[in-house]
Amino acid sequence: MTDMPRTATPRVLVFSTNSISDPGIDLAGSRHMHYSPGVVVISLPCASGIQPGWIVHALQHGFDGVFIAADGDECAYLSDCSSRSAAIVQAAQKALSERGIAASRVKMAAICSVCAEPFTRQVTEFIESLAQVVV
Repeated sequence: MTDMPRTATPRVLVFSTNSISDPGIDLAGSRHMHYSPGVVVISLPCASGIQPGWIVHALQHGFDGVFIAADGDECAYLSDCSSRSAAIVQAAQKALSERGIAASRVKMAAICSVCAEPFTRQVTEFIESLAQVVV
């Protein structure tokens, strides 16, 4: 494991979806809404395409948390995207627990294309909760 040194600003990797959550996150930026500069966003077509190993890898290599900005029921690709994405999060949390990493370092929330305020609130609350589990 090649952990990077922890910084004062928690680093959170956000998996976001191209057509639904990305516009909401972009809207937060264009409205100049504040959230941590430690947030890094990776866009994908669908949250159900995330591999649990990616989450584990991110947390083992310097990120303090992983936030999945899922499509909820609005996914253009799969009608059961929410349940598939939830299963991915559960699998990642199990793998993290087996490695002694707090499962609470992963969070998933539905973020829609106009969800600038919910995104900033969710990611800010998540970062605040990470302070309790990340040493």
